[in-house]
Amino acid sequence: MRDILSDLVAEQQFLDQSLQRIPIKIWDMVTPSKPWTVRDTIAHLADFEELAADTIVGGDKLKRWQTAPNLEPLRNEAIKKGRAMRPQDVIEWWRGGRAKVVEPLSHMDAGSRIEWIDGDMSARTFATYRLMETWAHGLDIYATLGLEVEDTTRIRHVCWLGWKTLPHAFKEAGEDYEPIRIEVIGPGYAKWVYGPPETDQVIKGSASDWARVAVRRLSPQKTRLNASGEHAEKALQVAKAFV
Repeated sequence: MRDILSDLVAEQQFLDQSLQRIPIKIWDMVTPSKPWTVRDTIAHLADFEELAADTIVGGDKLKRWQTAPNLEPLRNEAIKKGRAMRPQDVIEWWRGGRAKVVEPLSHMDAGSRIEWIDGDMSARTFATYRLMETWAHGLDIYATLGLEVEDTTRIRHVCWLGWKTLPHAFKEAGEDYEPIRIEVIGPGYAKWVYGPPETDQVIKGSASDWARVAVRRLSPQKTRLNASGEHAEKALQVAKAFV
């Protein structure tokens, strides 16, 4: 757990530090994830950290999310709350929530099971989800701020989660799934491979491209990802590493 939690904290701190340098008026600028503003985005992250923290300790907040026919009204509750707060208070809300997630996770085995909105997962995967959300929403904020941010090797976790969630993404899209292998090149020419070696369904290319496709921040048509096989091609269209 140490490596994923270390990278999770680093990703959160990088976004946090970026927020400290922006004028207050930018907090209400709309991000590429319309209609959310920078303020809305951090409020959403804060709300989900609180939900995650409550879930880890066996709280009952998760039941509302698991039984809700539509998650948007629940998300909007956090947005409304954030819009009534000062920017620094929204940041403090987020900081408090994420601390209450990392601390108990640091005492858990990587394979321990944690319940979540759409089923349970290992503690390691749970931490990876938190990193993915921070990174994906961070992309929206950096774009709004006009910041050029270089990817780090932390992106490998998002790439892995994008592959790991493919069966669910195919099911959600009403498509049949076959095992797919992902072969990507990351920062420093690091090579990361996920999936069985024997399959002929393969996606190759940039880790940056694959991670952004997996979190729906980049259209596959705007990447240089190469998909071999019908299911690999479909994966580029349906990949979705979040609930």
